[in-house]
Amino acid sequence: MHIDILTLFPQMFQGMFSLGIFKRAIDQKLVSVGVHNIRDYTHDKHHTADDYPYGGGAGMVLKPEPIFEAVESIEREADVPVILLSPQGRLFSQQVAQELSRHSHLILICGHYEGVDERVREHLATDEISIGDYVLSGGELAAMVVIDAVFRLVPGVLGSEASPLDDSHVAGLLEYPQYTRPATYRGWSVPEVLLSGNHAQIDNWRREQAIQRTYKHRPELLDKAELSSEEKRLVERLRQS
Repeated sequence: MHIDILTLFPQMFQGMFSLGIFKRAIDQKLVSVGVHNIRDYTHDKHHTADDYPYGGGAGMVLKPEPIFEAVESIEREADVPVILLSPQGRLFSQQVAQELSRHSHLILICGHYEGVDERVREHLATDEISIGDYVLSGGELAAMVVIDAVFRLVPGVLGSEASPLDDSHVAGLLEYPQYTRPATYRGWSVPEVLLSGNHAQIDNWRREQAIQRTYKHRPELLDKAELSSEEKRLVERLRQS
């Protein structure tokens, strides 16, 4: 999978791709990244990428020309998603990450200042994504969130194909509790079922714990989760108690 990023601050992405699992995935050619400085596509000596908004108002707006030209300089198929990171976009979720991971190529546009010229949204971007209902200084952090969530779904990136399957939100629930050695620490013991070796019992325990944790911390998720009849009865008991 390949992701192209359009940004005013390409330096922000250096650390992300030079460490950990993403560096290893890039070295193994499982994923690749292109970081493009929007200012490189300006045509004045000051490399001006923004200007005052028509009609007045506070802040500056990213100009359309360098963004259009940057996207047009990227070799791509006709159906490659061009995603504008914007507070007006659809809310990012694990399901959206899974949707995007099925593409072999994505282009991300990082907004900045007061936003981008509306013609970018209307005539260039094919999708808009927001990572939450709050304001950031620019789209770079949002792009990093999207890239992290999408790249880890690419086969081989996490090493084990099963690694992302039990993550929080993958099945509509929060993840069950995790333990490692030692079995007892400061008098706190690992649940016996996890030491039993009985994988059927362990799976049942984990599923039940995931439901209980979701009910405690994010109960609204249970309205969309796929639950068996027995699991629905468990939720009802939790609500009654």
